[in-house]
Amino acid sequence: MISSPAMYPETLQIRPAAEEDSATVLTFIRELAAYEKLSHEVLATEAMVSEALFGARPAAEVLIAEQNGEPVGFALFFATFSTFLGKAGVYLEDLYVRESARGHGIGAALMSAVAQIAVDRNAGRLEWSVLDWNTPSIEFYARLGAQPMSEWTVHRMTGPALEALAKRSAPIKR
Repeated sequence: MISSPAMYPETLQIRPAAEEDSATVLTFIRELAAYEKLSHEVLATEAMVSEALFGARPAAEVLIAEQNGEPVGFALFFATFSTFLGKAGVYLEDLYVRESARGHGIGAALMSAVAQIAVDRNAGRLEWSVLDWNTPSIEFYARLGAQPMSEWTVHRMTGPALEALAKRSAPIKR
């Protein structure tokens, strides 16, 4: 559990999520998707979240922010690797604070906690994406010292396109 330093509310605590938080994490994912106008893209179920975070091969980690003992936000992140740096990194997939709890340093506390984890793990970088229309988040990240990577464009492949490309694969020796 990470206690809140003096710059954050005394009633704020940040802790690693546990399996019993799977429903809460899914609720945060759905709230974030609604904020980003992407609710139609959420296919995750509580069972899927539980397996992905706490199964035999966890794909990601989550920190939960609690204000007065109530969950008010989360940060979901996972390991990456930079071939140029020759080091692992941390990718922040989601950062979300409920609207009613915004403006009290909770987002900054979550970002600081993820940054501390990255530093503790000797990560070469902490990265994330932000929707180009999300001015409040872009300004928030800039205040934290983040630099946009405008020369890079994110690409994505899902569904039938991903499956079609996979079918073109040469056999992988195992």
